[in-house]
Amino acid sequence: MCDYSLHNVATRPANVGDRLVTGQFANCLTRGFSAIEEPNVAVCLLPGTEIAFDKDIEFEGGLGYIRTWKRETKIGATVARFRQLDTYKLHVHHDALEFPDGQIVLLTRLVEGQLATVLQLPVAPQKSAQRHDRVSPSFDLLPEY
Repeated sequence: MCDYSLHNVATRPANVGDRLVTGQFANCLTRGFSAIEEPNVAVCLLPGTEIAFDKDIEFEGGLGYIRTWKRETKIGATVARFRQLDTYKLHVHHDALEFPDGQIVLLTRLVEGQLATVLQLPVAPQKSAQRHDRVSPSFDLLPEY
């Protein structure tokens, strides 16, 4: 839900309609999303969450941790779906965005200061609800021992 390197950062789950901003979190190399009004709290997305950016999405080229590299601007999309990659690998970034053309970019490569809105959370399987019209078992019908 939130990348491995955000374990020392306050977090909360995303909600539909949240206004987010991309940014760097204190005391870590990871970038991600925070609510505009809570810049020090990482907003964690579930795989499948759909978000819309206010402008074309920008990310850094190269390895992402070399901050002097030129921006590779304009992915050509303003919507994306959150994904997690290589979750079996320890101590690597997993959080990513997938774009309509199939391109995938790690969140930590996003340029800071981009604004986005959570459009839709993924559909989670619902636990079967108990039906109230069912007859509950009666202990009177149990065999005697």
